[in-house]
Amino acid sequence: MAATGRRENNVDQTVPARAALAEYLRERRRAAGLTYSQMSEVRNGWISKATFERAASGSTVPSWDTVENYILITLTEKDVFGPDVLLTRGHELWVRARRATRAPYYVHTAPDPTLVSDTAGFLRALRHQHVWAGYPSPGEMELTAERGVLPKTTTRRIIAGDTLPVDPPQAIAFLRACYVRGEAEIERWLAAAVRALRDDPARSKHINLWGAARQEAARRAQEEAVASVTPLWEHTQRAA
Repeated sequence: MAATGRRENNVDQTVPARAALAEYLRERRRAAGLTYSQMSEVRNGWISKATFERAASGSTVPSWDTVENYILITLTEKDVFGPDVLLTRGHELWVRARRATRAPYYVHTAPDPTLVSDTAGFLRALRHQHVWAGYPSPGEMELTAERGVLPKTTTRRIIAGDTLPVDPPQAIAFLRACYVRGEAEIERWLAAAVRALRDDPARSKHINLWGAARQEAARRAQEEAVASVTPLWEHTQRAA
């Protein structure tokens, strides 16, 4: 199905990271041969033609929901690896675009939890991770967690630097909402929490909970590593 209609304006290059996301989306649409009207029809109009068009303009950062639908609608038979690879790339570009338009100019790298040694450093690292994730709103973050685990009010206080997460589940929920991926990364953050909290008289009484959470994350990280290696080993054996 060939895409038709008026010629698109050039991608707005004012913010390079935002432009990169727009170019990626346009590549997806060209590969699928769809017009924006046809894309909207696939979703029965609940995402409008104008919304899809604006998402690929480079003049704004669309919502992740719009980006995700854009990518899924433009899947083709040539995308042999399925949607996961495309969505991962799209999410990476989306986070970079949000970071470029929301984060302070001086934020150049993700925080390193291995450098955390006290509660002030742990809270500062959590806030830095929130910035690095492109400032997701407390409402967005609450929706990523189980009900009641990451309330907007608590999330606002963590972001503002007024309080630490109350327990490991809340810390993990905060980190995942800030796009910390993989159990190994979660384990590094929980190790930082243990170092930070064990010498804090007001919080060290619950240090066993944090230690247990770290051990569980380490166990899951090992399982995750084995799961990622097994398919490659099986492929190698079949090819031998």
